[in-house]
Amino acid sequence: MLPRDVRALRHIIRAATYHKNDAADAEAITEAAQRPTMHFVAVKTEAQQAQGMLCRTRDLLVRQRTQTINALRGHLAEYGVVAPQGRARIRELVGVLEDGDCGLPEAVVELGRLLLGRIDELDEKVNRLDRELQTSARENEETARLMTIPGVGPVTAMALQAFAPPMESFRRGRDFSAWLGLVPRQHTTGGKPRLGRISKMGQQDLRRLLVTGAMSVIRHAARRGETADPWLAGMLARKPKKVVAVALANRTARVVWALSTRGETYRIRAAA
Repeated sequence: MLPRDVRALRHIIRAATYHKNDAADAEAITEAAQRPTMHFVAVKTEAQQAQGMLCRTRDLLVRQRTQTINALRGHLAEYGVVAPQGRARIRELVGVLEDGDCGLPEAVVELGRLLLGRIDELDEKVNRLDRELQTSARENEETARLMTIPGVGPVTAMALQAFAPPMESFRRGRDFSAWLGLVPRQHTTGGKPRLGRISKMGQQDLRRLLVTGAMSVIRHAARRGETADPWLAGMLARKPKKVVAVALANRTARVVWALSTRGETYRIRAAA
């Protein structure tokens, strides 16, 4: 049986949905605002909005650069010129386009040079934004402390400060991880909890950055053949890498909450 206030709130929201007008909307909002368990969105400062715009502008330029690289590789592949994947390997196509005996039509060579110029332009802009993010992250005490966490770089630290609400608004680290959508979706009935895949019902920019950072940590551990984190070593021995990346991102989110609320720096747990 639902509590009386929850049933009343559902009745008001249902009425506002069936009879959509400004008066019904105002009544539902007023009733919801008076509930003691209602959560409100924190108001961002102008500095946070500027940081968020900086992070999203960089993300847009990176996606445009990736699209241009893929377009160049795809067009040249139709003429038998194939380059390995990766932004660093795209320079192998420069020698092909600059070679006078490459056998490519003149129009293809000119368009390829145009795309290469666009890639260089985007590289310069992304590098300039990266330097700005690194400088701001080092000068800020909070972001500098977050960057001590493995897998959290300047971009992720600045994005956490720009997009995440105050950590004090979460009761525990799991609540912050749930806000990011990194916890399993629950299907519980009859007292039997059933956990599924992660909910993905949170801030997708932060969730993507944390998972990407976790994958970089895993790749670094794979190249070295070992890791100083016993938890990560045990997970890699039992689970696939992508599953471990999501679990590591979940743990990183909880560590971010702990460091932000306690004002501490990250310390690696020693093996038992």
